Amino acid sequence: MQGYINRGKLLVAEILDQFLNQQALPGSEIEPAVFWRGFESLLGDFVEPNRALLTRRDDLQQRIDDYHREGHPVSGQIYHDFLKKIGYLTEQPDDVQITTTGVDAEIARMAGPQLVVPINNARYALNAVNARWGSLYDALYGTDLIGDDNGAEAGNGYNPARGQKVIQAARTWLDTLLPLKQGSHVNSTAYQITDNAIRIVLDDSAHTELVNPSQWLGYQGDRENPHTLLFIHNGLHFEIQLDASHPIGKSDPAGIKDIIVEAALTTIMDCEDSVAAVDAEDKTLVYQNWLGLMKGHLQLEMEKNGRTIIRKMNDDRHYTPSQPGNPEDKLVLPGRSLMFVRNVGHLMHSDAILYDGNPVPEGIMDGVITALIGKHDLLGNSRVKNSLKGSIYIVKPKMHGPQEVAFANALFDRIERLIDVPANTLKMGIMDEERRTSVNLKACIEAAKSRVVFINTGFLDRTGDEIHTSMLAGPFACKADLKSLPWLLAYEKANVATGLKCGLSGKAQIGKGMWPIPDQMANMMQSKLAHPNAGASTAWVPSPTAATLHALHYHQVDVFDVQKKLDPMYDGLEDILKIPLLSNPSALSGAQIQRELDNNVQGILGYVVRWVHQGVGCSKVPDINNVGLMEDRATLRISSQHIANWLAHGLLSQQQVEESLERMALLVDKQNEGDSDYIPMGPELNESIGFQAARDLILLGQEQPNGYTEPLLHARRREMKAHLTGNN
Repeated sequence: MQGYINRGKLLVAEILDQFLNQQALPGSEIEPAVFWRGFESLLGDFVEPNRALLTRRDDLQQRIDDYHREGHPVSGQIYHDFLKKIGYLTEQPDDVQITTTGVDAEIARMAGPQLVVPINNARYALNAVNARWGSLYDALYGTDLIGDDNGAEAGNGYNPARGQKVIQAARTWLDTLLPLKQGSHVNSTAYQITDNAIRIVLDDSAHTELVNPSQWLGYQGDRENPHTLLFIHNGLHFEIQLDASHPIGKSDPAGIKDIIVEAALTTIMDCEDSVAAVDAEDKTLVYQNWLGLMKGHLQLEMEKNGRTIIRKMNDDRHYTPSQPGNPEDKLVLPGRSLMFVRNVGHLMHSDAILYDGNPVPEGIMDGVITALIGKHDLLGNSRVKNSLKGSIYIVKPKMHGPQEVAFANALFDRIERLIDVPANTLKMGIMDEERRTSVNLKACIEAAKSRVVFINTGFLDRTGDEIHTSMLAGPFACKADLKSLPWLLAYEKANVATGLKCGLSGKAQIGKGMWPIPDQMANMMQSKLAHPNAGASTAWVPSPTAATLHALHYHQVDVFDVQKKLDPMYDGLEDILKIPLLSNPSALSGAQIQRELDNNVQGILGYVVRWVHQGVGCSKVPDINNVGLMEDRATLRISSQHIANWLAHGLLSQQQVEESLERMALLVDKQNEGDSDYIPMGPELNESIGFQAARDLILLGQEQPNGYTEPLLHARRREMKAHLTGNN
């Protein structure tokens, strides 16, 4: 076939074949012929079971739809018995303990922020991997945590008044990070090394010491005149950087020029929801960037302030240990975030590779190729190291129940044999974002108990699946109200409890979802403290700056201490299965319904037009109130399913939806008119591929598999690419 290379039963797109044979396989200690034979054999064994799992999803959905269509109870024992009868609810094992070994400290024994970034964007990927360490001064200065009052506005240049506010706030935080026996860091005038300890001089010339002297780990510079002091608190490192000649340091009584905190301990390099990768060209870029990260050579030339800079992966950080010993001794800390890679789920297929003439399951392709690339890190084919424990970390999204996790576990086992690495080298992150996984979470963990290193909750996809699963049960509550109803609170609580019951504490991450408003850091600092207080050892943040600030929460809260006090026996099943329907649909006014519709439609259009027209899978999209929200396919899923549900139950008419789409399309075009790369939908909306994609997602939402947006988005993006290249 034209554009493909024949590899046995496989036809491989030329661009991907060239990448694999010329870049990914060399240095992997795998002969190309062996790899291609093994890949073909693996597909022969896993393609049909993958298809069977998707058929099982469709069958369960049909039976649930029929149940609700016939008017049976939507809660209580009859409903629970029905779910057990059809196999939606499975028998849960009595006692599950994960046996995962070879897990890096960032995952097993440390608690801190996690970034998720589209791996096809090299700049975002490099920013994220380098966000392991962040400037507290920069994070405070550039966000709304510091007020603009009294001449402290943030402008183009440095504002000394704002800078003084930053210094004051940072010093206040030092009292949490580094408690003193007497006084406060607010009043410090010097930090000195004396008699193998840190002495702090206060503004009244009094001296004080650390409450816990063992917090001091090391330093950089001369012992008599260090420029960096390294400390640890709640397992997280931070530096006090000293330089009285620095523009900032010279205005500080103690000569502090910055406080650097350990921030994004881990990053998920995403091949899935935040990425628009629809063909062989797109997928190859995804894999090229992952290889660049695994081999340490990914870099980017950028223009900044009139000069060219090269952005690349940070080196490790070296310190002299605090306690004297061998003069050659060095304390070395990672300079980069530990990387997971998120593969796609079981649903989508890719024609980047054909097996027996058919597109292969994209999740299988991702698993094989990202694991192959990850082996380069294990072999030391890089100037920097990702996993010190010799593991490859893969997040598997959108799995429905234990059978699908077992399939992924078997796939990982087969991939390990294909790329010739020890058993259980491939570690698995299980995303608890589908209803059938939530209600069977313990069995899901058991299905991969020798690999599990991560579970998390995700409100958006989880809500999208909640709506689609019970689409015919009745009209769902307004989107904003869904967050406060019993099902979600129980789901969030049960996820942590089940993780603890299964022995994840000290071995794996228990995570929480994203803060979606990157410009509102003050609100984030109020809200996301709840995540470590709930026992979550990590939570998603939208930017390196947010990671730096969210790291402070893990200094306020000792997560592992919290986990010891939680009830691991809670399962929340009764509340999780309470479908969040409107209690009184007729009480909604026409204006309320219209507002809900317009808000959903605006968000859909704002995201879809960039996805389809520009291939941007994750972006900050202005909502109906011009508040920028981080959007990816998960947010799109909930909004499109919510409208589809109200359409199905007559709260909306198709005419209302069509009118809202037309009005909101003009608003979205207006909001984006300053973006030179933006391709507007108007004035001829019926000719806009992006507009038609958004319309389809709503009007065809009920019939989409599990309410997923990918099939329609991929088809429309491919249409758009053909249009832009003149190949339509």
